Amino acid sequence: MEENSNLRKQVKSVYSLLLTFLLVASGLIYIMYNPDAFYEDKPILEEEYVVVPEEDYDKIENGIHVRTGFIDGEGLMETVNNCTNCHSSKLVIQNRMSKERWIATIRWMQKTQNLWDLGKNEEIIVDYLVKNYPVGK
Repeated sequence: MEENSNLRKQVKSVYSLLLTFLLVASGLIYIMYNPDAFYEDKPILEEEYVVVPEEDYDKIENGIHVRTGFIDGEGLMETVNNCTNCHSSKLVIQNRMSKERWIATIRWMQKTQNLWDLGKNEEIIVDYLVKNYPVGK
């Protein structure tokens, strides 16, 4: 009689393990096929994005390149075309460096961040940055 009781306990524990496994497996499969199942649908707010009309893409207003916020000047487009491919113009604008520091930063980006060889544009870009974003006091 005691053997029957032990067998029933073992069957119940195997059954509960199997049931737990099936529940976990079905939950994982559900998540795998519906990865956004537990995320709320957050509406995209229009104010999160600035849409620049194509005709205003390189517009300069009050001495500022509207799309990037860069100061208008010689070397602006070289800077825009080479710097904003990888990061925000705000990252550039917040930095104030000497010519040597800008060159060292470019070398670091080339060595560690896969920045391409800037060629003749490097001097134009560095001169633009030093002139328009000089070292602060």
